[in-house]
Amino acid sequence: MKIITGNPGTGKHTIARWISKKLDLNIIDINKVAIEEKVFKKNNGILDVDVNKLKKIINKMDSENSLLVGHLAPYVISPKNVEVAIVLRKSPYKLQPVYKKRKYTTKKSLENLGSEILGIVYHDTVRGFGRDKTFQIDTSDKSISFTVKKVESIFKEIKVKEDKVDWLQMVLKNGDIKKFFSY
Repeated sequence: MKIITGNPGTGKHTIARWISKKLDLNIIDINKVAIEEKVFKKNNGILDVDVNKLKKIINKMDSENSLLVGHLAPYVISPKNVEVAIVLRKSPYKLQPVYKKRKYTTKKSLENLGSEILGIVYHDTVRGFGRDKTFQIDTSDKSISFTVKKVESIFKEIKVKEDKVDWLQMVLKNGDIKKFFSY
């Protein structure tokens, strides 16, 4: 199974739609599966997913010729089912307006921004699937077509250098640590 993951707002679903058409892959959207299978609780307007139940459901699905997309991928996929995992990353300065447009609460925005700055999804993806199967791509200032080409190259096992991402250094250099880490 091929995976596209990353924090909300990094472009996962947009890139997945383009890639699925180009490579004739079936999309498995983790969020849709969680909703359809009713493995979540609403908590102050936020969906809390039962990751253990979702993991059992996802790992029983036919994953041949599939592209799994969602920020929960590192937590619900068995490593033995993973061919390659791509983690889309985006500058917290570019994500902030995305979250505002989506009307995220301040708390939800800061949690997601903090996760992106610290590289939580990337770290967890590497830890879960291995360094050799995990690639990160910075989508901050990249066009959809550029990102699709890079993802396609990785999926086709063409040697591609992954992007180096260090938002924490950038935020520290800009003196904005309190902007992103104060609740």
